[in-house]
Amino acid sequence: MARYQAILAYDGTDFKGFQRQAGKTEKRTVQSVFEAALKNIGWTGRAVLSAGRTDTGVHASGQVAAFDLEWQHSADQLLAALNAHLPSDVAVREVQTVTPGFHPRYDAVCRSYEYRLFADPVRDPRRERYAWRIWPDVNLERMQTGTSCLPGTHDFRSFGRAPHSGGSTIRAIYQADWHIDREDFIFEIRGSGFLYRMVRKLVGFLVEIGQERVEPETMKVLLQEKSPELVKSIAPAHGLTLVAVEYESIKLEQ
Repeated sequence: MARYQAILAYDGTDFKGFQRQAGKTEKRTVQSVFEAALKNIGWTGRAVLSAGRTDTGVHASGQVAAFDLEWQHSADQLLAALNAHLPSDVAVREVQTVTPGFHPRYDAVCRSYEYRLFADPVRDPRRERYAWRIWPDVNLERMQTGTSCLPGTHDFRSFGRAPHSGGSTIRAIYQADWHIDREDFIFEIRGSGFLYRMVRKLVGFLVEIGQERVEPETMKVLLQEKSPELVKSIAPAHGLTLVAVEYESIKLEQ
């Protein structure tokens, strides 16, 4: 029996989030279809471990899962076997053995997200599956100004809630900025962790700044005064992607 780490990519459009949900009618989640694929190759565990829970409609290119499995073949053969049993909107991109105590959530030191949006007065069905269409257009310089105060350690209570009741709302942000990819605006943020819906609320507020409905300096005020009632916009889920989860070191099983 060995513990494996898998890097998952998925299109979140047709999933009710990552986490398996209990109930009389089981909803389609990434965890449920991944566990079904594992069972098809002999897995007898109760639940896989994951780096985090993405919401309904959120995508991932670097979600991390871990599971224990009795597997007599190579890691490459395990990857191929899993992908053979997964639907087209989920794929295992990498798989490797790790030490038995590895936990993808608790051992993580950093997570990176990307949010994609574009400005267009007319809908574009080809792009809107993975990006938020906004109108009117935004001023990128104003959004960059609002974003500039995010790096550092702050109380982000204005932009989300802790995953557990009574949990801390303080998070360390290592990098946050915008860039343009062709005609899309890309928000990239990297930090120690994120509150529930925090990235989407930050993006929604930054778009308000870019559309000149709010002054850029208000972002700094919200980080100091903790006023969640003033943050009313939340960017839709389909523009968000979990890009990567980082670890100080992953000890490979020899």
